[in-house]
Amino acid sequence: MKRREFITLVGGAAATWPLGARAQQPAMAVIGFLGSASPDLYAKALQAFRQGLSDIGYVEGRNVAIEYRWAGGQNDRLPALAADLVRRQVSVIAVLVGTPATLAAKAATSTIPVVFQVGTDPVAAGLVASLVRPGGNVTGVTNLNTELGPKRLELLRELIPTANTIALLVNPTSPFVTENISRELQSAARTLGLQLHILNASTERDFDKVFETLLQLRADALVIAPDAMFISRSEQLGALTLRHAVPAITQFREFTVAGGLMSYGGSFTEAARQVGVYTARILKGEKPGDLPVQQIAKVEMIINMKTAKALGLNVPNTLIGRADELIE
Repeated sequence: MKRREFITLVGGAAATWPLGARAQQPAMAVIGFLGSASPDLYAKALQAFRQGLSDIGYVEGRNVAIEYRWAGGQNDRLPALAADLVRRQVSVIAVLVGTPATLAAKAATSTIPVVFQVGTDPVAAGLVASLVRPGGNVTGVTNLNTELGPKRLELLRELIPTANTIALLVNPTSPFVTENISRELQSAARTLGLQLHILNASTERDFDKVFETLLQLRADALVIAPDAMFISRSEQLGALTLRHAVPAITQFREFTVAGGLMSYGGSFTEAARQVGVYTARILKGEKPGDLPVQQIAKVEMIINMKTAKALGLNVPNTLIGRADELIE
């Protein structure tokens, strides 16, 4: 064989190697990400989720792809979004945040693994058989939120000792969360000698009526239930409570930063990171039914001192000393 022919033959073969190698490589795994609210409110959670993936060796765009679906706080959109991810045949569905989104994902598939983050009891919600052995295709992380409803009521009472009438804002399109927190807060209110009024809002269009009702009730304070619709409107609700001079408490820091009085809830970022870890472990071959539901016990309390001053409230030193963050 002549030297020129040999070089041409080798060069031609080399040109085909990458194509052949690519043809033999497995397709990149795809994670379906179902978000109850909107991406602008999930920046820290997404960062934590990706960190959890990275901890187990997965980096978005390098060896795993992520298909995002956002409900914008509208629970009625969740079933269609979950069904779309199932049609896409994703490898795993990761849900941040909430029981309605997880229920939608669970209803959409019995075969694709689902990793959730919820603030309720996943056994009582029918998501898993048990915390230790979830069984089926669903597992995830639960952090303290719904269970903290009575504690939020106690904190308001500690901050406003003269309070008699408290309102609870719930989303009727999240029946499991609404029923549980309403029952728990009604019991806690009776123990504290408070009168509790339950107000409903399923869209932001209901907010004006809610604040009109608060005025009519002469409510001393407001507890906002943990719900994706309220989470996605945290800044709006924080500004509204400040404008209408309503002392209010909810679960997320964004509400307090926007002018709300207090937030008290489980660590959302740590829960999101753990969802990423579990998602990655499932991609590596572990079964969701064998992964115990993780319970995040860390709780954060944040007080907006500027809002407290505007409302004419003196924050007790006992609360100041227990706060994880004071917004001046």
